[in-house]
Amino acid sequence: MTGFPGVLAYQATKWASRGMTKAAAQDLARLNIRVNSIHPGVIDTPTFEAEDSEIRPRMKSMIPLGRIGNPDEVAQVVLFLASNASSYVSGAEILVSGGLL
Repeated sequence: MTGFPGVLAYQATKWASRGMTKAAAQDLARLNIRVNSIHPGVIDTPTFEAEDSEIRPRMKSMIPLGRIGNPDEVAQVVLFLASNASSYVSGAEILVSGGLL
C-alpha cells in the first residue's frame, strides 16, 4: 500500500488493482455485485521461500506483528468476503499484512 524502490512494475499493477476495485464496486453496485480486494503482505509461500535467505529476516523485521503470515490467514479473509457476514462490504481494500502498510 506504499511504494518501494526497485519494483516499479509491481507497484503500478498494485495501484491499478486498487483503482479497478473502487471503479468496479461503483459500477456493479446497481446489480448487487460487491467488489473488494485483498492485499496480502509477506506470506509464507514458495515465493517467499525463494527469496534470498539474508533478505527474509529483514522482511520479517519490518512486520509490526513480528511474524510471517500464512496462506490460511489470507483464505479466512476470502471466506469472510464470500459469506453473508460481508453483505454490506463493497469497494474495500483489505490488508492481510500483519500491520505492514
